[in-house]
Amino acid sequence: MSLLNKLTVNGFKSIDSCELELQRLNVVIGPNGAGKSNLIGVFRFLNSVLSKQLQLYVGEHGGPDRLLHHGEKTTPKMSFRFDFGSNAYSFCLKPAVGDTMVFDWETIYYHDVRYYSRPWSLQIGAGHKETALHEAANTAGQGKRVAEHVLEGVQGWVVYHFHDTSSSAPAKKTQDIDDNRTFRSDAANLAAFLYWMKLTHPTEYRHVVEHVQLVAPFFDDFTLEPSRTNPNKIKLEWRQKGSDAYFDGFSLSDGTLRFICLAVLLLQPSLPSLILLDEPELGLHPFAITILSEMIEAAARRSQVILATQSVTLLNQFSPEAIIIADNDGLRTHFRRLTEQDLSSWMNDYSVGDLWEKNIIGGRP
Repeated sequence: MSLLNKLTVNGFKSIDSCELELQRLNVVIGPNGAGKSNLIGVFRFLNSVLSKQLQLYVGEHGGPDRLLHHGEKTTPKMSFRFDFGSNAYSFCLKPAVGDTMVFDWETIYYHDVRYYSRPWSLQIGAGHKETALHEAANTAGQGKRVAEHVLEGVQGWVVYHFHDTSSSAPAKKTQDIDDNRTFRSDAANLAAFLYWMKLTHPTEYRHVVEHVQLVAPFFDDFTLEPSRTNPNKIKLEWRQKGSDAYFDGFSLSDGTLRFICLAVLLLQPSLPSLILLDEPELGLHPFAITILSEMIEAAARRSQVILATQSVTLLNQFSPEAIIIADNDGLRTHFRRLTEQDLSSWMNDYSVGDLWEKNIIGGRP
């Protein structure tokens, strides 16, 4: 697994120009409207590009003028570059007729510094409406192997969102029992994935149960069985300590359901290469947020995590080196990492969260 070393973005929403070095754990803080969610949004956008849904994304978000930094007149193009391991992937988009966007260029890179002084690159297309990366990976010829590595790398970067806990939430619905290849970004296969974990990875399954019990002491265990009327289906059911009553996903509080989703994501046997979370603390009790931080740090030792947060409680659990501050000067979003100089005279007396609340390190309105 190759870590995403560097992210370069130009002209996307509030981000005029950004070149950000990334570590295993990256915690983005900032006030409302600073643009920290736009950093996570870069990867939502990338997910749409890789799914060949660029035009759908552009249409649903109001057209090119709403995506380009301060509109088409100010920013005629937007570009992205993702450097990971020996590979990189970049593309540039420009507006086209009919409120659409097309690729100005799309390029893949390979650079093994042990053998080559300069990177190898191949432009895989220009003027096309959807990514050409899949075709490059599936077509014999120059760049096939590099395209395969690039595609495999970027497809492992997933934005997870478990905010929907309404009566129609995907996690509460009846699910296909074999939908367990990966944990879905909206937890739409929560019961099926837990069932698979219980059968094939009992240790990791017990870890999930034990972490849920920490924040919900009444919780005993999940009841994971195929539906008696349709053995190809399963739904989330569970037991309460000291009770033989029936409980399912609709019986869980919003915060408990969100925590279960986060626990499954972060404690699963094989993690995605990059986990992206936008305000994962929403609806969680402060103690649950502390447990969440421990799971995040453990996941970052096996994978890579980027999260945006406004929680002082969550922020206080992480080392200063993990923190990225998002500020907006009224025109554009700036991202910067905390430095020793920022903290040297303060850390003996204050936590990072205290310094953020006092606006010592920035990232406040």
